Amino acid sequence: MTGEHFRLINTCRGARAGELYNPHGTVPTPVFLPVGSQAAVKTLTPGEVRDLGFGMVLANTYHLYLRPGIEVIEKMGGLHRFMAWDSAILTDSGGYQVFSLAPLCRVTDEGVTFRSHIDGSEHFLTPELAIQYQEALGADVIMVLDECPACDDSQQKVRRSLARTHRWAERCLHAHQRTDQALYAIVQGGIFPELRRESVEYLAALDFPGYAIGGLSIGEPKETTLALVEQTVPLLPEHKPRYLMGVGSPEDIVEGVARGIDIFDSALPTRVARNGALFTGQGRHNIRNAVFSKMDGAIDPDCDCYTCRTFSAAYLSHLFRSDELLALRLATIHNLRFISNLMQKIRTAVLDGTFNQFRQDFLSNYKTTDEQTRFEQKQKWLRGRER
Repeated sequence: MTGEHFRLINTCRGARAGELYNPHGTVPTPVFLPVGSQAAVKTLTPGEVRDLGFGMVLANTYHLYLRPGIEVIEKMGGLHRFMAWDSAILTDSGGYQVFSLAPLCRVTDEGVTFRSHIDGSEHFLTPELAIQYQEALGADVIMVLDECPACDDSQQKVRRSLARTHRWAERCLHAHQRTDQALYAIVQGGIFPELRRESVEYLAALDFPGYAIGGLSIGEPKETTLALVEQTVPLLPEHKPRYLMGVGSPEDIVEGVARGIDIFDSALPTRVARNGALFTGQGRHNIRNAVFSKMDGAIDPDCDCYTCRTFSAAYLSHLFRSDELLALRLATIHNLRFISNLMQKIRTAVLDGTFNQFRQDFLSNYKTTDEQTRFEQKQKWLRGRER
């Protein structure tokens, strides 16, 4: 990418505040990207997402390739015009689907053969095609094609996978032609710190505009995730953006920023919203619980979102218990606004030099999901992807 892409403005004992410069606008960091894999953040319009405080979203190349097709979007004027979103977009390459759709994939050094989860048809994706498709989509930030190993893979298997990821990164770099897009590399290495270090050293030498940490938060214990982030981040180039892929719970965002992360994305805030789990300053609450069925007040009195300004917790509880579609929209609006407000507070604290106090206060009040429960839920999801 030509021109400056990222500027670091201030640090506070490891936490960072900066700006991402993109053709579709400047994005303050730290930043969270709502996930719109299929060119839509579920249940919301682009205008609503923007009004909630987001200036950048994530879309997925693999899913858009299958439906409606890259050529369709290109003929419609590119992804921004297609989804009526005039702010920044980051597209994932499809590399994560190598992991999440593993039973439907066959990986070789040349690329990945996917069997469509929609109709069973076969499709072949190479690093060069991943770049070609993302250039056609026209996203502001695009990702290399990588191979994401499972968290329980052996060190020998992860090392082989890492070598492939590095070769693919070079092929992506050579294939990339558009100068108005920032191409990010993805650091892999499983749960092995020495492989993570090796990956950073290899990819940093290629001088990408930004660097993502991939292959975490996919089933390993949370303390392992945080430890690997803490060990990996100091090795990354200081004046380039650092992106922790797939992390979106409020407490993990705060801890990620504390370790020097600039960019986050996850479907978690919107997914748990559709299941009736709403974020508050005291933790995540299940709106279906009986205590909320007669609560004459907002689920979070400190929240300024449309849902909390307009409706009682009792009404939200009623909508979910009645399977009303409005419930999904109102819960999604709330959770994304909670995350948006959290990112603004974090950035202000970093700029003010008060982030450590903010972190301490937030974590002392926020009741996190029990680690064993979280781990069991993740394992259930991992087993589900094998069916």
